[in-house]
Amino acid sequence: MILRIIVLVSFLILSVLPSYAEEHKDASFDLSSVVIHHLKDKAEFPINVGGRKVFEGDKDFDPQVKSIFEDHHTHKKYHFVGGYDLHITKRVTMMWIVSFFLMLTFISAARIIAKNPYRVQSRFAGLVESFIQFLKNDVIDPNMHGHGHPYYHYLFSLFFFILFCNLFGIIPPVGEVIAWVGGMDAHHSLPVQIWSGITATGDVSVTVALAILTFILIYATGFVYQGIKFIINVVPTGVPLAMYPLLWPLEFIVSPLAKSFSLTVRLLANMTAGHVIILALMGFVFQFQSYKVVPVSILSSAAIYLLEIFVAFLQAYIFTLLTAIFVGSSMHKH
Repeated sequence: MILRIIVLVSFLILSVLPSYAEEHKDASFDLSSVVIHHLKDKAEFPINVGGRKVFEGDKDFDPQVKSIFEDHHTHKKYHFVGGYDLHITKRVTMMWIVSFFLMLTFISAARIIAKNPYRVQSRFAGLVESFIQFLKNDVIDPNMHGHGHPYYHYLFSLFFFILFCNLFGIIPPVGEVIAWVGGMDAHHSLPVQIWSGITATGDVSVTVALAILTFILIYATGFVYQGIKFIINVVPTGVPLAMYPLLWPLEFIVSPLAKSFSLTVRLLANMTAGHVIILALMGFVFQFQSYKVVPVSILSSAAIYLLEIFVAFLQAYIFTLLTAIFVGSSMHKH
């Protein structure tokens, strides 16, 4: 296992270097640029509604525009003017890939299990059932006071979506290595566009969207289980009447917002920090340009990589657990 991780880390070095070298042919090595290049999102598939293409050399062409593409036939750079951009970014592409593998995994598992629900048909089906049972018995039901059944589908989907996004984000963008070894342009080869190796949960727009769903569920569950009294019941029983006007906005407005904010930042920070550390450790090889640094850099990166695998599972578990706790706490008066 350790040897595989070391090989994968070495492969990751090769996957990051070609694309960076292509962009900075005449510049010295800059670690911060490598980190930014690896972590930043960018449009991969151009989609624009109502606009027009402006090619390089035209008077309206602006090289400072954020989303600049290259025509595969003429190899001329272009961007859109006007209209509404609906460009498919690297993170959106990775989320589509995650969704595809989720359907592939669980539809296959469901068909295997449906043949005989009382018998373990295979290791694959047994593994899926183990995860489901763990989430059901140890995460959802205890924290939702026995009322977790209506939330199973969402919380199961939430856990596995985050888990797959986390795990897929630590698989290197192998297309860049294939393109580099084959002498192709690393930025415009098809494998790079499809598998960018970027972590979808390392983007604030993704984590905040997941947190907003939890935020909505907190209020929706409160009103469904407590009715209109939920507005009053948010303040714990026994609070002096004089303190009520102060505590009510904190409990009804600030508390759900703070919970959602904590979910957003926790997942974002943990899935970004590991990548930054690995890139920094690998960057020492090119920064110091010494073979003496290579073993230390690779072994240290491999250790962090192992930790990243653990963090991928841990953060999916924590996000799902806290969602179950936050939503479950709004079911009854305290």
